[in-house]
Amino acid sequence: MLYLKRTDSDDSDFVALVKLLDADLAIRDGEEHAFYAQYNRIDKIKHVVLAYEDEKPLGCGAIKEFVPGTMEVKRMYVLPDGRNKGIASRVLLELETWARELSFEKCILETGLKQPEAIGLYKKSGYQLIPNYGQYVGVENSVCFEKVLH
Repeated sequence: MLYLKRTDSDDSDFVALVKLLDADLAIRDGEEHAFYAQYNRIDKIKHVVLAYEDEKPLGCGAIKEFVPGTMEVKRMYVLPDGRNKGIASRVLLELETWARELSFEKCILETGLKQPEAIGLYKKSGYQLIPNYGQYVGVENSVCFEKVLH
């Protein structure tokens, strides 16, 4: 049975999953990986969600304040053997719920064109395409989304 845990970036299961995520992204992003990696540090993230099945960590995600009223979704990942089971959708929904509880009005995020599964998840979850923001302005491989939290 799947269960979710709220934690922070000091959690060892989160750190282990992020290492696997970064290895996957290094392959997908190729020579662009160093650019993205500088924006994906996980120290001091206060809001992390982990998904477990039978005590095994299968997936993760995090939110971090971007500007007042807006949380940025970061570090979404599900192990290959946990994919296509709705785990990422559950993690994302829990992150959105947490952001609402903290009185944030919307979530934004960046993902890459080389991550079609992520793009599909965000569209299915009600995220709308927006112009690239912040450090992603002008980056051809990046796509950015937002979702207003009701």
